[in-house]
Amino acid sequence: MPTRGPWVFGVPPVSFEVMELRGLTKSDMDQALIAHEELAAEQFDFLFGYEPGEEWGGFLENVEATKQGRNLPEGRVPATFLIAEVDGDLVGRVSIRHSLNPFLRTVGGHIGYAVRPQFRRRGYAQQILKLALIEAKRLGIDRVLVTCDADNQASRATLRAAAASSRRPWRLILIRR
Repeated sequence: MPTRGPWVFGVPPVSFEVMELRGLTKSDMDQALIAHEELAAEQFDFLFGYEPGEEWGGFLENVEATKQGRNLPEGRVPATFLIAEVDGDLVGRVSIRHSLNPFLRTVGGHIGYAVRPQFRRRGYAQQILKLALIEAKRLGIDRVLVTCDADNQASRATLRAAAASSRRPWRLILIRR
């Protein structure tokens, strides 16, 4: 539920929601696995690299190893995986790739994000992207590449809105598939 502020000068409170991007923990397992199933129906890998039935603690270790750039499979780059949480609900996720390989330069970019179906059309994608751009800067990524399928109108609108409000150099590439 949105947090509501106090009445000020007879004006009713405005609703606002505070989003936090943070790493996965053991207590996120149930919501994360549900989100993974929801997005799998759309052919999207919410928990990138998770195998059904995999022990959760082992998966979390792999997420940390990927962040540190340890034991990466061929073609993978170090990446920070964060979930987006609003009022205790896991609403989405973002993966921030620390560097680009040839594939990511044309298809994936530095930032990949997703919002769970029941939380869409609330501005969460734009919030996730804005917070991810801040985290990318913290990680030392000065120029950020974000890609989008050309036919994904919702993502295109999110990226354009974020670009219009950003003071950071980043590029949007539309991918035709």
